[in-house]
Amino acid sequence: MAKVSARKPEARGTKSSLGGLSEASAGQAKVVPRGAKADPIVISKARFEAVMMAAKQSGLLSEKSGRIAGRVSRALVAQAKRQTGIETDTDLIAFALATVALEDNFTDAFKESRGKVNPELKLGF
Repeated sequence: MAKVSARKPEARGTKSSLGGLSEASAGQAKVVPRGAKADPIVISKARFEAVMMAAKQSGLLSEKSGRIAGRVSRALVAQAKRQTGIETDTDLIAFALATVALEDNFTDAFKESRGKVNPELKLGF
């Protein structure tokens, strides 16, 4: 299971704060159950695991030598965590990057095919 803690996060640079998705925790995250005030979109554990497994099978998670650092709005991170139910920053970033990296652009391909099917093609219904 991905690292989940109710205590205050440790200071930057400590061994505990440098974690990431280990081989054992790849594809797992704690998904918070929806409460009365929770936003309506909370990803399922199955969706998180499916995205991370697809990324792993595509070789996107094999080497963990990269590091990302950047400044983003706390509100953005908080909302993304609420929307997904993912509690750790590392899992949130990995899930977001994997989702973007695995995007299949189906919508664009579908739009481009509009009007290209022979109108006399019998589809059986």
